[in-house]
Amino acid sequence: MKKRSGFIVMARLIGLVKPLTGFMVLAIIMGLIGHLCAAFITIFGGFAVLELLDFNTHHTLTAIFISVLVFAVVRGVLRYAEQACNHFIAFKLLALIRDKVFQALRKLCPAKLEGKDKGNLISVITSDIELLEVFYAHTISPVVIAVFFSAIMCVFIGSYHMVLGGIALIAYATVGMIVPIFTSKLSGDTGMKFRTKSGELSTFVLDSIRGLSEILQYGQGNTRLNKMNQLTDELSVEEGRMKRVSGRNMAVTNTIILIFDLTMFFVAAAFFQNGEIGFVGVLIPTIALMSSFGPVVALANLGSTLQSTFAAGNRVLDILEEVPAVEEIRGCKEIGFTEAKVQNVTFAYREEVILDDVTVNIPKGSVVGIIGKSGSGKSTLLKLLMRFWNVQKGKVQISDTDIENINTMNLRDLESFMTQETHLFHDSIRNNLKIAKLDATDEEIMSACKKASVHDFIMSLPQGYDTAVGELGDTLSGGERQRIGLARAFLHDAPFVLLDEPTSNLDSLNEAVILKSLKEEGKDKTIVLVSHRQSTMRIADTIYSVEDLSKTGRVS
Repeated sequence: MKKRSGFIVMARLIGLVKPLTGFMVLAIIMGLIGHLCAAFITIFGGFAVLELLDFNTHHTLTAIFISVLVFAVVRGVLRYAEQACNHFIAFKLLALIRDKVFQALRKLCPAKLEGKDKGNLISVITSDIELLEVFYAHTISPVVIAVFFSAIMCVFIGSYHMVLGGIALIAYATVGMIVPIFTSKLSGDTGMKFRTKSGELSTFVLDSIRGLSEILQYGQGNTRLNKMNQLTDELSVEEGRMKRVSGRNMAVTNTIILIFDLTMFFVAAAFFQNGEIGFVGVLIPTIALMSSFGPVVALANLGSTLQSTFAAGNRVLDILEEVPAVEEIRGCKEIGFTEAKVQNVTFAYREEVILDDVTVNIPKGSVVGIIGKSGSGKSTLLKLLMRFWNVQKGKVQISDTDIENINTMNLRDLESFMTQETHLFHDSIRNNLKIAKLDATDEEIMSACKKASVHDFIMSLPQGYDTAVGELGDTLSGGERQRIGLARAFLHDAPFVLLDEPTSNLDSLNEAVILKSLKEEGKDKTIVLVSHRQSTMRIADTIYSVEDLSKTGRVS
């Protein structure tokens, strides 16, 4: 994880406010006026006391009471409007950030997401982004409001005596700047530790839910429960540490406020004794300071709470600033499919070479089989044809065009890719199929399912194609999920079809039906077929052994 200072995180997060700058300015203006009204309610109360004591304040009691009433009403209205505006900004920006995060994840997928901690990703796109609401709704405008409010109050208090205005300035700066910076440094990385522990717990819970049947089968329920309790306790420890830091910071802040209130009173009293100011100059500045710490206290409290927010922002920025391993290509000339070639391709995951000087020719209208032991690079070869990764050495070409020079969307339209594990979304079978072609008609969907030998099964279900699929497809068998995945590939209707173990979970009868469909498809399409099954390879026109290709570069 990239380490950024709190100021850098804040600057990057504030940069996202640009589309809603007008609303932010409005929130700041309303908040500033509202806080001034709240402070002057108390100040005018002081004027009322002075009037009752027959001091000349240049205000009548009637005018003072009307002013206080107006201040109270305006304060209430503006407080509500400010909060509504801030939360409107926050929720709009959270939606914007989620959109940006999902766009970033799409660009990073699959190369940069292979092996990523899925629980941590879920934590980032849910709780971490949600936590940024604190920053946008309760941090940006309060900081600006505190600066302008403090400046106005310093001028007001300083109008009685310059030294008193200086004391107010030092008080506001101490509470609003020095205390948050100091407490933030004392808090250290507690916020990041808390977010990390939260992500670890999310990962463990997600993993446990997915593997629940195995946990029950092997009697590991208590073991997993104990581990979950351990992670929960560790998270509670970090949360407790954050709460203690927050409590300590509040105690320090309140003590400092009391010290400055007393300082203001005693200094003003000294000036009164020396005849430099009157009694009004003692009471009003003291009351003004005591009633005006609200905005800067909000900043002081941010010193500890922002640690967690900045940690969440840091994790979100990690995703937004991650450089994709494969960039999306646009602006190239659209092409059709005539043939595919893999020429002298070498590819390695980190230091492990998977494909070494591999050459494969895939003529149009052919069925090409790819065989080899597990881990030999069969699936990797298909992913390179899909440009999920960039070729490190050699060339991958579609229609005599380097794959790096083909628009990404054009490439996706030319290719259908079925992976070993078919992912089914928590939706109806129909909508799971329409992922491959959103505007597909019912006739097209049924035709694709018949080719995949899954139509009869779907029609046997109570709601047919509208039957809901359980989360992760758990309500279907492996073979049924696989046939739905194959139906997707047929429905996409691309000229170049890449199939990774399409029959591994099927019985011989269903395999025969699907192979017949593939053979018929092969008349109009080009198919690359990866499989361990010799029976599946019977329909292949040419068979390549990835292991032999990596050693010799020749066809097996």
